[in-house]
Amino acid sequence: MIEKSDFVKFSAAIMVSELSGALGSAFAGPVTSDWYAGLVKPAFTPSDWIFGPVWITFYALMGAAAFLVWKRGFSRHKEDATIWHKTKVALAAFGIQLVFNALWSILFFGLQSPFWALADVAILWLSIVWMIWAFDRVYRFAAALMLPYLFWVSFAAYLNYAIWMLN
Repeated sequence: MIEKSDFVKFSAAIMVSELSGALGSAFAGPVTSDWYAGLVKPAFTPSDWIFGPVWITFYALMGAAAFLVWKRGFSRHKEDATIWHKTKVALAAFGIQLVFNALWSILFFGLQSPFWALADVAILWLSIVWMIWAFDRVYRFAAALMLPYLFWVSFAAYLNYAIWMLN
């Protein structure tokens, strides 16, 4: 049975993730749409409408995975003295990758700089790998929830690179 406090924490974890996405998307608004529309993009660029639903889903998965790591780590900290440290590292990695995730939109759309966004997405990719590794040390299922996100960011990095090269 799900406790009320767990539901609140679960919801808060998802909200933190979604707010990170909202912060980033604030820089991808109508002001930048003309700039983005004017860029030369590779043929494999997805339609613009796909990005919203994909990112909303990934932010929800990120929040759910972070909650699961927190819950597992907290519930097992008395039986395994190192688990709380592993949990703190995992949640720190989660927070760091959220920062680089939001920063990408600021760099790409806000500053209209595909080059700096590409540098950021490289760091983002590494931070996601670190987060998955850290999540896996606490709760393998939570780490697995992050694999589609890693694959999408890998694709996004390639797309970012192609846009930078074409423009």
